[in-house]
Amino acid sequence: MTRWGLIGASTIAKEWVIGAIRATGGEIVSVMSTNAERGKAYAAEQGIAKSVTTLAEIVDDPDIDAVYISTTNELHRDQALAAAKAGKHILCEKPLAMSLDDARAMVQAARDAGVVMATNHHLRNAATHGAMREAIKAGRIGTPLSARVFHAVYLPPHLQGWRLDRPEAGGGVILDITVHDTDTLRFVLDDDPAEAIAFAQAGGMGKAGLEDAVMGVLRFRNGVIAQFHDGFTTKFAETGLEVHGTDGSLIGRNVMTQRAAGTVTLRDASGEQELPLDHRNLYETALAAFHAAIKGDGKPSATGEDGVWSLAAGLAVVEAARTGRAVRIEPGI
Repeated sequence: MTRWGLIGASTIAKEWVIGAIRATGGEIVSVMSTNAERGKAYAAEQGIAKSVTTLAEIVDDPDIDAVYISTTNELHRDQALAAAKAGKHILCEKPLAMSLDDARAMVQAARDAGVVMATNHHLRNAATHGAMREAIKAGRIGTPLSARVFHAVYLPPHLQGWRLDRPEAGGGVILDITVHDTDTLRFVLDDDPAEAIAFAQAGGMGKAGLEDAVMGVLRFRNGVIAQFHDGFTTKFAETGLEVHGTDGSLIGRNVMTQRAAGTVTLRDASGEQELPLDHRNLYETALAAFHAAIKGDGKPSATGEDGVWSLAAGLAVVEAARTGRAVRIEPGI
């Protein structure tokens, strides 16, 4: 059994990750919150035995094998470095860090310490995206030419906070959602993005000049061009991912979601058919792979290196939106 410490008493841990850890054979030993009162209440609510207020109390705890980092983005680097130094396996929320240098340092520290490091990119664990990836690999749409992601949603009030008013914490829609688009496209297309162009928008939710919507295009190394639309402000939209090839199209609907849901339709010369899907909890799939990797069986569904790639693309989109120029995506790993 893998024994876990939570670095951050977060909403995502409460809503998704705690249950996934327990469902896949893990035990949660301790939770860290710098607010002692909040941490105690969170631990009691979630049935966690210990609540602590310092990072050292987590990483130096001999009863903890792995940590889940879900604090605000600017804190990830130092927390991951401390965990790696202490020999703890690391599951970190995206984006890994605020800069590529920091993200690379995190991955290198985990390598040097011989611990497993993963990025919590849940979407690549969806049955929908797995089916699309396999259909492309099987040649069912011929040569992929283009893709479209629509991942514009409404950010509910209980999640707004720092995402809309703290640029120093990595707020804004690009580092929150566009990084997910990039990782999902990398997984589905089995290729890496090379260049980004984008326009950002401030539609009234974001504070301090932070963008709350963005549209742009990624050009992949194999020539595929992928359009994306991400937002916090769209109350009535659906999400989707489409990939169009020389011989067919894959149409995914309601697939950019934390839920095990959505459909994928293959359209080609013979007509339309819905692909069979084995929907499973995305986070449980991720945690099962992580626990297996700790035992030496395979690797996490999204590695630290995958997290560096998605951050590199996100930062390129930020720069493209700021400058109005096409920006190269260079993760340096």
